[in-house]
Amino acid sequence: MQIDPAFIVYETEHWRLNHHQASKLPGYLMLGARAPIHSLADMPEAALAELGGLLAKVQRVMEAQLNPKWLYISRYGHMPGFPLHFHFIPVYGWVEEAFWRDERYRVLQGFGLQEAGKSLTDGAELTLFVWRAFGESPVPPEVQGPSISQVIQRLRTDF
Repeated sequence: MQIDPAFIVYETEHWRLNHHQASKLPGYLMLGARAPIHSLADMPEAALAELGGLLAKVQRVMEAQLNPKWLYISRYGHMPGFPLHFHFIPVYGWVEEAFWRDERYRVLQGFGLQEAGKSLTDGAELTLFVWRAFGESPVPPEVQGPSISQVIQRLRTDF
């Protein structure tokens, strides 16, 4: 898959970190294998040795620079044409607020957790919301804070 160079944050011999090209959520990053590999078991030893440090560094930099309420990290890459990759989804306070304002997601409240009488949501529900609202919707929620290009520039300085 071709990545627009404007979205690339950082590259090593084995890995590429880029902003998700289809998401309107600033800071939604992807760390992908540069080789067309779909399994960690098939990765070269050097790529595996590099991976742990990169995962930790991406998390550290994102938390310091973007200050999300939560940061979700997920592994994907089973579809043809997509190598093994990890999604880094920053969930800012304003993203969670947009989730609760969206009537379509209110039905999920009954499945969430309760804390002091307040409904909580989980990572799966918020991930679904981010994918639908910021990736698929022609009119995503209003973004608060820096733009995607500003976030990319900010993150590049730490890599």
